[in-house]
Amino acid sequence: MTEVSPDMLSLGQLRTRINRLARKIEAPRQHLPTYGHSQDFGRPHIESDQAYHFVVVERGQEWERRTTRDLDELLYWVFSSVTFGMASEFELRNRIPNADFRRALFRKQLDLLGNLDEKWRAQAKAELVLTLSNHPFSDGGPCDLD
Repeated sequence: MTEVSPDMLSLGQLRTRINRLARKIEAPRQHLPTYGHSQDFGRPHIESDQAYHFVVVERGQEWERRTTRDLDELLYWVFSSVTFGMASEFELRNRIPNADFRRALFRKQLDLLGNLDEKWRAQAKAELVLTLSNHPFSDGGPCDLD
């Protein structure tokens, strides 16, 4: 196993930090990443050596690998994924007929991220505004996230 850089958190320390944040939004365990190994099926996992790695493996194939030395950036990636899963489940339980499902999903995700870090909420909102500029809501309503 590759040694962790002394200025980086270990996987155990990352797990503790992520679990503490997850409790603030009551994130279900199944939305949280695993550490050091993949459970496959699209569930992200975290690796740590000279940098942090956010990795998604689906059906034995690595689909995504993001690498950073910035702990805050890693945590944003983790909780973007976690809150997207939570918001998707929320939207499905609270679907509004004839409304673009993304309205409720995006609002819920932004609310959850805002409960963790307003900077993360602002970052996610900027990303969603860009998405909506290319793919507007399909129900004809305004492309407003507030």
